[in-house]
Amino acid sequence: MRQLILNGWSFIFNAEVSPLHHIPDIATRHYVLQALGIMWAVCFAVAIGSYTILVASILGHSVLIAAAAITVAIYTAAAKKPALFSNGSGCRNDGEHE
Repeated sequence: MRQLILNGWSFIFNAEVSPLHHIPDIATRHYVLQALGIMWAVCFAVAIGSYTILVASILGHSVLIAAAAITVAIYTAAAKKPALFSNGSGCRNDGEHE
């Protein structure tokens, strides 16, 4: 297992072992390796950040969906059974005024 890890590390980071050894200019080889390193660092940062924020995003979306569902249920009930919202207090719309 140790040798497997060392071989993988050398393949990626050792310029004499990796496919980058085909680039003749050492400065260009180093630049390409640095660019790849920055790219992977940014990719992992974005991935870990999105995994961390995922729970908050799911909760936020669940609250929005629940609010929309409650609004639709209340509008539907008001249209089909308006008596549900009558408790005997307040203003009536039957033509009587006190």
